[in-house]
Amino acid sequence: MKVLLDTNIIIHREASKVINQDIGILFNWLDKLKYSKYIHPATVEELNRNQDPQTVATMAIKIGSYNLVRNLAPTSETLERVSKQIDTAPNDANDTKILNEVFCDRVDILISEDKKIHTKAQLLGIADKVFKIDQFLEKATAENPDLVDYKILAVKKVDFAQVTLQDSFFDSFREDYIGFDKWFNKKADEIAYVCYSNNILSAFLYIKVEDENENYSDIEPNFKRKKRLKIGTLKVISNGFKIGERFLKIIFDNALQYGVTEIYVTIFDKRPEQLRLITLLEDWGFEYYGIKKTQTGDEKVYTKYFEKNQEVNIEQPKKTFPFSSTESKIYIVPIYPEYHTELFPDSILKTESPKNFTENEPHRNALSKVYISRSHFKDLKPGDIIVFYRTGTVYKGVVTTYGIVESINTNIPDVNTFIQICRKRSVFNDEELKKFWNYYPNLKPFIVNFLYTYSYKKRPNLKWLNDNGIIPNIFDMPRGFREISRQDFIKIANYSIGK
Repeated sequence: MKVLLDTNIIIHREASKVINQDIGILFNWLDKLKYSKYIHPATVEELNRNQDPQTVATMAIKIGSYNLVRNLAPTSETLERVSKQIDTAPNDANDTKILNEVFCDRVDILISEDKKIHTKAQLLGIADKVFKIDQFLEKATAENPDLVDYKILAVKKVDFAQVTLQDSFFDSFREDYIGFDKWFNKKADEIAYVCYSNNILSAFLYIKVEDENENYSDIEPNFKRKKRLKIGTLKVISNGFKIGERFLKIIFDNALQYGVTEIYVTIFDKRPEQLRLITLLEDWGFEYYGIKKTQTGDEKVYTKYFEKNQEVNIEQPKKTFPFSSTESKIYIVPIYPEYHTELFPDSILKTESPKNFTENEPHRNALSKVYISRSHFKDLKPGDIIVFYRTGTVYKGVVTTYGIVESINTNIPDVNTFIQICRKRSVFNDEELKKFWNYYPNLKPFIVNFLYTYSYKKRPNLKWLNDNGIIPNIFDMPRGFREISRQDFIKIANYSIGK
């Protein structure tokens, strides 16, 4: 397979100083898969424009290890029309030339961190051929599980003092924040969330609850007095395992626990990893607010409104996640024990062994998940609520979790499309998906994309559901999607918190 690497990938790969640690993981996978790495002449031209002759000479030697696209495809008229809509800067034209090679099928895929390239790819209908680093790594790990020779340990809560400050993981923080090491050492007894890969730190999260008297004089415009959750330190190295979404789940759970009315983060936008985090945060409802003045420049400030009585975005439930609309319909649906904790690691039962459910696969960490169904009822809508019932006997079958419907896909043309849609968000591997597709030839499955929202602390069993009239007949356990009333949904919620 021919993989075209955008200029921003090459610059970070061949820089004298490691700026983007994701790049090493990307190139490791390209080598594992034996993909051919290509660069575009426009990339060479851009690198040659560096004003330091020594840098140009050094880079010329390094880029000799890549295949050069020698015979460029004629520029597509369709691409030119899209380019006129999007391109504004001189470098945009070069990006369009690079994108043209994948649009004209001269290469198989393009890997780029450039937002405009991805926007143009979407408009051209080739988004499935253009990847960001983390998207490619998700695809690689999902499609080639046998080549995954390392495991991501579960996200753990640790004291700052248990983390090695000298780790190169923190070099970017030292560069961005004067006195970072001193600040870190002062936090020795405070809690952080960490994740390691092959004993190498790959993700770090620190959050802090702030009351109405917090001083925000360095933020413009000034914050109003509110109880807030601050995302104090956040960094994730891409590895295809959706740790960023896993951290978001932790952030939202803490915001609910402490009853804050807003979440915010201050972040630079200097590096691809920071830009990627900003995009992730925006996807989940964070909006640009203003700037924070620091000794090394202005950080951007992003906020997420977290009032429980807010107007919910039904069409785009991520934006107001984890809140749901009081107008939404509610359905109870079964999930078999062998798939339950794979899909909902936070909903693990006390009788299950936690060591078997470390978050080492994308579907376990993702907040956006897939439920595959052959239910005769298919009329779900975005914003609807799904209550998941882990099947079992009268006393062992329990309600554990609920989610919010994001979208429904009922018109799936073939098994390959089915696998492609499910692969990164489902508990099933490719062979299992094929069997699932072919099991009932005349009743093809459909897909519910949903957001993993809440794990009930106390789980009502089937007998309780029967005694409380939610499932009137104890022998008529949930099959497919069965609508329940909002009153029943509230009963379950109250039981969960001991009311």
